[in-house]
Amino acid sequence: MSNLSTVVKSIQDIMRQDSGVDGDAQRISQLTWLLFLKVFDALEEELELTRDEYTSPIPPSMRWRNWAADPEGITGDDLLDFVNTELFVTLKELPGDPERNPRGYVVRGVFEDAYNYMKSGHLLRQVINKLNGIDFNRQSERHLFNDLYEKLLKDLQAAGNAGEFYTPRAVTQFMVDMVNPRLGEVVLDPATGTGGFLVCAIEHLRQQVQNPEQEAVLQQSIRGVEKKQMPHMLCVTNLMLHGIEVPSQVRHDNTLVRPLRDYGPHDRVDVVLTNPPFGGTEEPGIEQGFPSDVRTKETADLFLVLIKHILKQNGRAALVLPDGTLFGEGVKTRIKEQLLAECNLHTIVRLPNGVFAPYTGIKTNLLFFTKGQPTQHIWYYEHPYPPGVKNYNKTKPIRIEEFDTEKAWWGNEADGFAARVENERAWKVSIEQIRAANYNLDQKNPHVGEQVSHDPDVLLADHARLQTEAQSLRDQLKAILAQSLGAGA
Repeated sequence: MSNLSTVVKSIQDIMRQDSGVDGDAQRISQLTWLLFLKVFDALEEELELTRDEYTSPIPPSMRWRNWAADPEGITGDDLLDFVNTELFVTLKELPGDPERNPRGYVVRGVFEDAYNYMKSGHLLRQVINKLNGIDFNRQSERHLFNDLYEKLLKDLQAAGNAGEFYTPRAVTQFMVDMVNPRLGEVVLDPATGTGGFLVCAIEHLRQQVQNPEQEAVLQQSIRGVEKKQMPHMLCVTNLMLHGIEVPSQVRHDNTLVRPLRDYGPHDRVDVVLTNPPFGGTEEPGIEQGFPSDVRTKETADLFLVLIKHILKQNGRAALVLPDGTLFGEGVKTRIKEQLLAECNLHTIVRLPNGVFAPYTGIKTNLLFFTKGQPTQHIWYYEHPYPPGVKNYNKTKPIRIEEFDTEKAWWGNEADGFAARVENERAWKVSIEQIRAANYNLDQKNPHVGEQVSHDPDVLLADHARLQTEAQSLRDQLKAILAQSLGAGA
């Protein structure tokens, strides 16, 4: 591991000398397209040994082995010229579609918006030679690289807004464990990011694989969509490193662009696991693809409507949502009302501050629901900080072991979670109480006294909630006034 870490660190040090690469996000983006081609070539070597008829979707002169593998190969201006005017131009226009030529489709999707930031061909050659020191055909080295890859993704958190791509591994792991995807079920992340949920799901499903036929089923079980170019590229490389041969079902696209009515039965999935972007708004017009009573520009709300729609009957979902969605009113109320009528929102795990630090201090929640039965009651579980910890941070992130108490408490959905009991962390709220609260899901722990917080994020969230409530009251008063004036006339 230390050797691989050293290689990647030395690559980043070389890139820092290049005038064209500005900041961590660009360095990681540059490293990723190079990594992708190297990993793709290593996997092709395996396929050439195991499949007689294998042909590469990449023209021979563009394959890593033919322009990059020789340490004495082209360098300087010749290398730059080749990369910018031949390699990128060709790969961006590769023929391919998901059915007939999925490998070509994957490569083209990865390079669609990729960019070579490096301005020095000599430094680029040094980077390539360092990468050639990693052998992706060796199982042990590939496994180590997975760990290193996780670290790279975490480094993105420090690269400004790039941090939105990363959900802490402990959180994705817990959500996958509780939803428990089974082999043969289709798993979707409609806001894939770098593929954390999909990788966890692959590892979970692979434990159920015992023969080549079952492996073939697994290969077809993973789907994703990612709007931004860099996380999509990272995701595809990540899936290849985790044994997905052709990640053609992870599209570079915006899930929300497709109107809801266009989703047919064959688009529905068994499991959705996701951390949709929150706090953002979608470009004008996208909400027109959604039913008029739930139209909004807010991204997280649209994803909630989409997920409910795209699940099969008895399909299961787990997603990360901010407190604002729980207590929000207006369109948010209608979305929550429909969710509880059509799905059993059986559990909300309330996470403490700092889980997503340093990207955001907003408090978040994990929602678990199953489609097909209305909600009768919601169980809440307040996740505590471990002993001696006052907040999470980059060096002390949330750990999977912390979820052991939730797992022990969780019980079985088949018997309606009959084994669950209330305790100082867990409480149950009936659908009648939720209705009476106008579908406010921000239900406080009744076992804990009112606590005054001086945390700025908490105070800001409270302020936002009060502003929303005040606006709602103003709108109601305006409507009453307008009505009475109309009646008077």
